[in-house]
Amino acid sequence: MRILITGSEGFIGKNLVVHLSEIGGYEVFRHPRGQSLERLAELVNKIDVIVHLAGTNRPPQDDEFFKGNAELTEVLCDLIKKSGRPIPLVITSSTQVELSNPYGQSKLMAEHFAETLSTENGSPVIIYRLPNVFGKWCRPNYNSVVATFCHNIANNLPININDSSTKLNLVYVDDVVSDIISQIKNLSLGLKRPKVGPIHSITLGELASQIATFKECSSTLIIEKVGVGLVRALYATYVSYLPPSHFVYDLPQHGDERGLFVEMLKTKDSGQFSFFTAKPGVTRGGHYHHTKTEKFLVISGSARFKFRNILTDECCEIAVSGKESRVVETIPGWAHDITNVGEDELIVMLWANEIFNRDQPDTYESKV
Repeated sequence: MRILITGSEGFIGKNLVVHLSEIGGYEVFRHPRGQSLERLAELVNKIDVIVHLAGTNRPPQDDEFFKGNAELTEVLCDLIKKSGRPIPLVITSSTQVELSNPYGQSKLMAEHFAETLSTENGSPVIIYRLPNVFGKWCRPNYNSVVATFCHNIANNLPININDSSTKLNLVYVDDVVSDIISQIKNLSLGLKRPKVGPIHSITLGELASQIATFKECSSTLIIEKVGVGLVRALYATYVSYLPPSHFVYDLPQHGDERGLFVEMLKTKDSGQFSFFTAKPGVTRGGHYHHTKTEKFLVISGSARFKFRNILTDECCEIAVSGKESRVVETIPGWAHDITNVGEDELIVMLWANEIFNRDQPDTYESKV
């Protein structure tokens, strides 16, 4: 399928082009800002579908809203009619069409031209009224507060908030792109107005606070719940604005004659990850827990785990090496230790179900 994308160098356009290239089966033609209308006419005659993303967001003069949004859409629709084919058109509009500002009204006019194309030309037309779209590659300090906050906080620049209670409705760019591609794959006659979701609601104050917490992770080591929902998308957006010099950060190392202990990552409700080393012959541990549980994974070297039930004195031993992928669990009420029984340094990855609390460590010395 041959797809023409106007505004291909813009925020949504860049993401769409990359996603289409990953899927395969699509030949993408681009109409970036500044390209002539003559070239646009040539492209329209070559393609099967048009995704119209080009527009004007923040011009110096209000009349440029109508030129960049309404007039360009009208020209595109006229070119489709002149082609003699019912070329499908996907167009992105804005929820601001419900407002009386020049931007919203110019987008409303663009919708009208697309609706007329569907009626008069028989072209399948898909119109998206999008709220604030956010994600990687969005231009900061322009028209996206998410991009601005992420960029500025990631680069140690100040942010300005006039009213922290202001509500925002956000949609993630990956969700927008996914829906556009789905619509292209399932084109049908008539006019469609699909709703992209999920729509995330958040205040400016909450947004700034959440992004600031992402930044603190490199020092506190405590990560937010970045696996699902809005926080997942915001975190991906935030790190996309990190400069290369911030791609790496150091972790505190705690070392003695036995080896090293390094905490890597802490979660608010699912424990923490760390690793430790032990020199040949060294034994670490020699304690038990009442509630804390741990999972050990030997990455390199050979280890012997010993366990003793503190009530019954029942004992067991487990031998593990880095050549295997075996997890050894510690059990509440069982004293345990680990000894490097090899000739090389022992490296062990460790997960504990709770963040270590020096005031309440739930760790009690007990020989195994």
